[in-house]
Amino acid sequence: MQKDPSKKYRAFPAIHLPERQWPNRLLTAAPRWASVDLRDGNQALAVPMNVSQKLELFRTLVKIGFKEIEVGFPSASNTEFNFNRRLIVEKHVPDDVWLQVLVQAREDLIERTIESLIGAKRVIIHMYNSTSPAQRRVVFGKSKEEIKAIATKGAQMIQDRLHRLEGTEVMLQYSPESFSATEVEYSKEVSEAVMDVWQPTPQRKMILNLPDTVEVAMPNVYADQIEWICKNIKQRDALIISLHAHNDRSTGVAATELGLLAGADRVEGTLFGNGERTGNLDIVTVALNLYMHGIDPQLDFSNLHSIIEVYEHCTGMTIPPRQPYAGELVFTAFSGSHQDAIKKGLAERESSPGAHWEVPYLTIDPADIGREYREVIRVNSQSGKGGVAYLLEREFGINLPKDMQREFGPIANDAVDQLGREVSGADLKAMFWKEYVERSEPWSLAGFETENKKGVVKCQAELFHSGKPVTFNGEGNGPLAALVHGLATSGAPRFEIASYSEHALSSGEGAAAIAYIQIKTPDGKRRWGSGVDTNIEIASVRAVLSALNRL
Repeated sequence: MQKDPSKKYRAFPAIHLPERQWPNRLLTAAPRWASVDLRDGNQALAVPMNVSQKLELFRTLVKIGFKEIEVGFPSASNTEFNFNRRLIVEKHVPDDVWLQVLVQAREDLIERTIESLIGAKRVIIHMYNSTSPAQRRVVFGKSKEEIKAIATKGAQMIQDRLHRLEGTEVMLQYSPESFSATEVEYSKEVSEAVMDVWQPTPQRKMILNLPDTVEVAMPNVYADQIEWICKNIKQRDALIISLHAHNDRSTGVAATELGLLAGADRVEGTLFGNGERTGNLDIVTVALNLYMHGIDPQLDFSNLHSIIEVYEHCTGMTIPPRQPYAGELVFTAFSGSHQDAIKKGLAERESSPGAHWEVPYLTIDPADIGREYREVIRVNSQSGKGGVAYLLEREFGINLPKDMQREFGPIANDAVDQLGREVSGADLKAMFWKEYVERSEPWSLAGFETENKKGVVKCQAELFHSGKPVTFNGEGNGPLAALVHGLATSGAPRFEIASYSEHALSSGEGAAAIAYIQIKTPDGKRRWGSGVDTNIEIASVRAVLSALNRL
C-alpha cells in the first residue's frame, strides 16, 4: 500500500446540491423491482447457467413476484437467443411479467435482439452505452458529442424496428452506463438526447436507468446524483427513474436506499447480490429492510430456504453464513447477554402476540421468512445461561429455575470450551444429565417409601453410600423434610432445602417429571440438584441426592 495514497488516488468530487431533500424523506412504499439474475448474475458465474437452470431460476423469480425480469443479452450468443425464444414460444412468461433484454447501441446487435422478441406479450428493450470520462478516453477514444451520437443512433435503430413487434407491448429503457462516474450534466444531456428520439409521455413512459456501475463514492453522493437528475431532467413525469447499484465499496444497499429517498422509482438487482466483482445489489436485503419497517415489499420471501436452494443449485454459488436475512448464522446468538435478551424478548412476545415486533437482536421474526425459533439461538464457548436455558426449554421442555441457570451456564460453557465447537440442544441435555440427573456418587437411591399419619410424614429410605447400603427412617411435615431428617442421622452433611420446583417433561420422556432442588449448608454453601422419575416424589428425592452429591 502507498504511504501517501493521495499521490495515486483522489476523492470523488461532491455534487452541488445545496437544497437536497432526500435526507429528510422516509420510504413509505416498495419500488418497482427488476431482477437481473439471468443477465448480470449469470455473466458473473465461472460456469454460466445452462438453459434448464435459467428456466428454473426464471420460474422462481416469477413465483417470488418479480414483474420485470432481465432474461439475457440475446444478441450475445445462440444460447442467450434460444433461451429467449423458448420462454416466448413455450409460453413460460405470465401475461403480467415483462421480459427485459439488454443490448448495446449497435445495429447488428439490435437486429438480433428484435428477432428474439417476436411474439412476446410484454418486453423491455434495454439499450446502454458507457458515458464516463475514463470510458470515453480509454475505451472509445471519442468526444462527448461522439458518445452522445452513439446513444441517439442506437435509440433510432430500435425505434425504426418497433413495428416488427406488432402485438407486443414495448417499454424502452436507456442506461448511461457508468453513470455514477459521469458528470451529472453530461448524463442529463445524453439521456435527454435519447428521450428526443423515443418521445416518452406520462402515458407511455420510458425507463431511465442510472447505474452505480462501479462504486466510486460514498452512497450519499449517488443519492445526490439521483436527486440532481430528478430535479433537472426534462419531462420527469414521462420517466421511470431506475437504480442499478454494484457493491465495490460494500455500500450497494445503502446507495440504493438513499437513491430511493432521492426520488427513484425502480430498483434493479439480483438475489443475494450475485454479480461482477463484489456483486450487484442484493434485492433480498433491500426488500426485507422495507419489510422490517412495516412496508409490504411486494415480493414473497416467506420460504427463503427454498429460494436459497434453487439459487445455489442453478448458480453454483453459496450463501455466506453472515449474509443479511439469508445466512445460516444471522438469526443466531453466541453471546450470553444477547441470548438472554432474545430469550426474554421472545417470552414477552408470547404473552403479547399482537404487539409490534420488538425482540432484541432480531430485526424481524425468523418465522416470517420460513425459519424456526429452534434455529435462533446456538451455543458455543462464548454463550451464556440465556442461550443454554432457551435450547433446553425449547427442545426438551426442561425449564431451569433462574438460579439454577446461573449455576449450570458456566458449567456448560466450560464443557463447550473443552469441546472446541458449537453444541446442539441434545449436547446440552447430555451435559445437564451428566452434571445433575446421573449423579450417583457417593449417594444413590435404592428405595423410598412414605406414610402420612395426622400430618406427620414418615419415610423409610434405602440408599447406597459409596456402594455400601444405608437404611434409615425419618419424619417431617413432608416427604423431603422426612428425607432430610433421616439423612442427618446417617452421617450425611447437614443441610436444608433452599429452593424447590418441578414440572412434567414432554411426552417423549415417557410422561416423566423433573424436580430441581437447591440445598444450603450451615456455612452458606449452595448446590442445585435434579432428579427425573415417573413419580414426582421419587424425582424430588433423586434431586436432593443429586445436590448432596455435588457438595
